[in-house]
Amino acid sequence: MDGLVRLITFPFQFIYETLLSALRLAWNLVRRRIDIVDPLGDTLKFISDFESVYGTEHPVFYRGTYEQALSDAKKELKFLLIYLHSEHHRDTHDFCTNVLSHQLVINYINRNKLLFWGCSVDSREGYRVSVLLRASTTPFLALFALKDNRMNVVRTFFGPTSVERLLSNIQQAIEENEGSLIAARLERQERTMNQRLREEQDVAYMESLRADQEKDRKKQEEKVKKENEERERKQKELEEVQQRELLLNLKVSLATEIPNEPPADDPESIRIVIKLPNGTRLERRFRKSDPLKYLYYFVFCNEQSPLKFQITTNFPRKELPGSHPTLDNKENCSLTFDSAGLGKSQVFFVHDLEA
Repeated sequence: MDGLVRLITFPFQFIYETLLSALRLAWNLVRRRIDIVDPLGDTLKFISDFESVYGTEHPVFYRGTYEQALSDAKKELKFLLIYLHSEHHRDTHDFCTNVLSHQLVINYINRNKLLFWGCSVDSREGYRVSVLLRASTTPFLALFALKDNRMNVVRTFFGPTSVERLLSNIQQAIEENEGSLIAARLERQERTMNQRLREEQDVAYMESLRADQEKDRKKQEEKVKKENEERERKQKELEEVQQRELLLNLKVSLATEIPNEPPADDPESIRIVIKLPNGTRLERRFRKSDPLKYLYYFVFCNEQSPLKFQITTNFPRKELPGSHPTLDNKENCSLTFDSAGLGKSQVFFVHDLEA
């Protein structure tokens, strides 16, 4: 008898609940503004209130605003399931207790990685979304999928339902619209691969460019280095030529300063034998009172003598006081042959200091 009564009254109850929800939404439209004060706060308050009444065994709610959920679902290429809740509707408690908190529903939503966002229509955020989705009654569910590069509602579910029916309807809607997500994933993968390829090509190009620039830089440095070395070499050669010319002029000048050779029978004469590095043997007489510099002048002015030299005895080896003439110093020794302790006849060897 009770079943017959329920069957007869069901159409009236359904109409009553539908009209009541519509009137409540209309009343909210009149007494509330559409602008959002704290959409995130409304969402988080709904989750807190839901768990305080129905516990924590439920699908994972997205903890952000409606717009953020849409944006992340699009970015992550996922389906988005929206749940609008009303604590005043007679079917809400049964839906939340026996359907939404059922382990099969929890596992299905969580394991299929659906983004699940919920809010109460009694809040400004929830009410705004209900107007956007034209939700005339609760409990209300809407499934979003990416189509034509924007998130679109592909299926809505409202009113009382069972676990099996809800999961079947969601699965059917996912299968019908998964192709667009797969295509979007493939397109994004291709775009990502192309972008990565371009980046790799850009990196390779920049590395090649840097390598070429480094080669050019080193080549230019080597060129400048060789030019500098060549310029320095030529400058050095020029200086050497100029110095040699000056030294040759000095030879001519010093040759005129060497005193005349005394006769062999002059008791004040000293016989000097000189052996040059190339084997040439020189011989000349000087007076004992002549400065030793004239011996250096004599050797220096000989064509076969080195420009920089040292005069020594053979054994024991001893350096003769003084030094070869230079452009800066030709007065190199004030000692005389006699004061230097040289005998009547002396043999000296000339050593090339540049050899």
